[in-house]
Amino acid sequence: MLSKIFQLPFILLIRFYQSAISPFTPSSCRFSPTCSQYAIEAIQTHGIFYGNYLALKRILSCHPWGKTGYDPVPPRKATTKD
Repeated sequence: MLSKIFQLPFILLIRFYQSAISPFTPSSCRFSPTCSQYAIEAIQTHGIFYGNYLALKRILSCHPWGKTGYDPVPPRKATTKD
């Protein structure tokens, strides 16, 4: 519950970008899902720190010489107790 509260400002900032800024820029995302949607999914799946790391890594790979296509958020690794 507490982690969801900490995630909310980041998600709201991305949603603001999606609704207020992105419609006025040319569509140039090379991936599916888009980088902003990927960032939201990464934060919700992996938490603030690792989710933001994955989102930044994805944004930095979005250049003409990078890969393209379907690139989903990696699943959360299962933790095993010994």
